[in-house]
Amino acid sequence: MTHPAKSSPLLAVKNLITDVAGVAVGNAADASLGSGVTAVLFDEPAVASVDVRGGGPGTRESDLLGPNTTVERIDAIAVSGGSAFGLEAAAGIMAWLAEQGRGFAVGSALVPIVPGAILFDLLSISDNRWGRYPPYRELGHAAAAEAGRAFPLGSAGAGMGATTQNLKGGLGSASARTSSGHVVGALAAVNAVGRVTVGDGPHFWAAPLEVGGEFGGLGLPSPLPAEAHTVRLKGEEPRANTTPCVVATDAILTKAQVARIAVMASAGMARAIYPVFSPLDGDVVFAVATGKRPLKDPVIDLAHIGAAAANCLARAIARGVYEATALPFPGALPSWRERFGD
Repeated sequence: MTHPAKSSPLLAVKNLITDVAGVAVGNAADASLGSGVTAVLFDEPAVASVDVRGGGPGTRESDLLGPNTTVERIDAIAVSGGSAFGLEAAAGIMAWLAEQGRGFAVGSALVPIVPGAILFDLLSISDNRWGRYPPYRELGHAAAAEAGRAFPLGSAGAGMGATTQNLKGGLGSASARTSSGHVVGALAAVNAVGRVTVGDGPHFWAAPLEVGGEFGGLGLPSPLPAEAHTVRLKGEEPRANTTPCVVATDAILTKAQVARIAVMASAGMARAIYPVFSPLDGDVVFAVATGKRPLKDPVIDLAHIGAAAANCLARAIARGVYEATALPFPGALPSWRERFGD
């Protein structure tokens, strides 16, 4: 369930990544499976790069996003559950884009460019006896077909089977506007090996960055509890993790500039998750520029966009957990609201 934040000059219209002009998001999930896919689509091919910080990443087409590689623009990004099985989601998004006549032109051929990243939710899944082929290609196609400017948060799309160490994870998003007028947005499927809340209480690590009570308005506890910095990891299988993220801006940027945004945005993960970038996570941030608004100053404006991307990403991570609902499976982790109230 998505609760709109109170009005603030820092917020764009919906407090979603789709506030960035040219971005659409669609979700598809299988409730019986307890897993799903989120498709981030661009109205026109967008300049993109990536920053991979986790020690156990699962990605697709990430190499082509390097600043020294040939292909500069992409058509979509796939974010999926299902571990390596979920890499098939990008093929479904590709198929939908091909049906729309979208793709990188090579002679008479069109090849949709769809990088992607996956999270491990196989232990949250109620029934993975899916036969010869997993369902993620079809879920990817369905997510692309549903893409629009409004979309649900929490236990939706790639957030369906996501968890943290102590609470149900989920899909989160947030947006902001910089002083130069550029819109920045973030999306995260929160499936961390650690926690996004402080100690055993309801407070979010991202609380200092919260806008308009978007994830409860509780602030940080004062003083911090003694156990706040105790490292706590998922128990039975600590490798069941990864928080894949997307940040976007409407600025006109080069691929090298977008790469810098991805690096800066990764700081937002460190402000919202403890611990982060561990050998047990595949944490990754895709950064995209839709090219609608020029920079006035190529250095100062870029710094402001990167800082806003980091803040938005931290907020999106907290919102993903705040908006989540527990899965109806035996032994499922409680949601934030179940444990702490609204």
